[in-house]
Amino acid sequence: MINGQSDLFEEDARAKGSRFREEHEPLAARMRPRTIEDFIGQDDILGADSILRRDLAAGRCSSMILWGPPGVGKTTLAEIFAGAVNARVERLSAVTSGVKEIRAAIEKAEHNLSNGYRTVLFVDEVHRFNKSQQDAFLPYIENGTIIFIGATTENPSFELNSAILSRARVYVLRSLSKGDIEKIIMRAVLSPAGLKNDNVVFEQGALDAIAVMSGGDARRALNILEIAAGSAVPDKENQKVITMRILSSIGSEKISRYDKKGDDYYDLISAFHKSVRGSSPQAALYWFARIVAGGGDPLYVARRLVAIASEDIGSADPHAMGIVLAAWDCYERVGRAEGERAIAEAAVYCAVAPKSNALYTAWNSVLKFVKENPDYDVPIYLRNAPTKLMENLGYHQGYRYAHDEPGAYAAGECFLPPEIRHMEWYVPNDRGYEQYIQKKISYLKERDRTSDNKRYPEDFAENSGK
Repeated sequence: MINGQSDLFEEDARAKGSRFREEHEPLAARMRPRTIEDFIGQDDILGADSILRRDLAAGRCSSMILWGPPGVGKTTLAEIFAGAVNARVERLSAVTSGVKEIRAAIEKAEHNLSNGYRTVLFVDEVHRFNKSQQDAFLPYIENGTIIFIGATTENPSFELNSAILSRARVYVLRSLSKGDIEKIIMRAVLSPAGLKNDNVVFEQGALDAIAVMSGGDARRALNILEIAAGSAVPDKENQKVITMRILSSIGSEKISRYDKKGDDYYDLISAFHKSVRGSSPQAALYWFARIVAGGGDPLYVARRLVAIASEDIGSADPHAMGIVLAAWDCYERVGRAEGERAIAEAAVYCAVAPKSNALYTAWNSVLKFVKENPDYDVPIYLRNAPTKLMENLGYHQGYRYAHDEPGAYAAGECFLPPEIRHMEWYVPNDRGYEQYIQKKISYLKERDRTSDNKRYPEDFAENSGK
């Protein structure tokens, strides 16, 4: 075969191969936006007056970290940015790449630069690179060899080196709204690159159902749409009707996005805790259900309720701790199904219980005080005297046994070191059982004031302020 024929054959083969790949690409890949005008969602960082939008219009692109859940456009934005500055794109996945792949990508970027092209180095799941691997990018970010764009589903503050963060702006991408997902679906249905030739229509409620099933993930929404369209049989009007029945066969439940090592985990736990603290039993049940449906450990919620019982309820309802521990015990005794209900019951109890952080505040305050002040001696009358020597030294002398006193209270006695005898850390509020505690403390203070047997009479002298 002569050279000209060979070249024509290879060109034709490449063209056919390209068309074959396009025809067999997943719908989500075919519908990937190529320009910022086609991109749907993330209006808070891509609005008309945003920094990113102005940079794109001016053909500028700087290093950045795109932080957000799956399917919200991180990879797409990286490619749009590269196109805006006429840059080549090199892609790395931290899941499959190591030092060898990093070096190869940098060499390509240096080659591109020598030929007058900039390089966007897109690193997916960048948080999976260790510190030394992340450090490998720094010199090339600084000298302009690469425009670094890292994508992560994890909080960059915890997962990325401070050196990387200081050289790249962090943009937070949110889960797409239901309205955004519906726009993306309809764009795919009406696009020649999508499903226009399939004449796809939706049964009432089906479009809404796909949007809900996607959980804010555009890729998942398009995958569901593609499977549903492939399952639909053309009707008499040659339309493929996507029905609720088809969608239920794909998956009757939406997949909850929940990673016990990721930010979603902490966000759900935080929402649960704040809902109980905020006395919202409905929200407490909802967030607990989200945690359980997503594969979370119900006992983690039980442990959090133990913390809530002391931190947010405290002495306003002393029964709360027992209720929570009983629910925990129930889970371990009878198993998950009944145990989850017991924990849900405890969550509702804690949500509607009176709230007080007086104990929480008091404990933190007294710990801080102890750490920042001297270790004051135990008053000698509060010390035991197990030996004759200690007895001769005056240990225990003058101690007043409470049960021998009227009302089992030694009025006027002091149980703190004299140097700090006026300190008060625990101040009950006027909610729940603490109303009773408040009254009891006031009653005991009045007995101290009127007692004829005060440890420090001067503290009660007229005009002393005590």
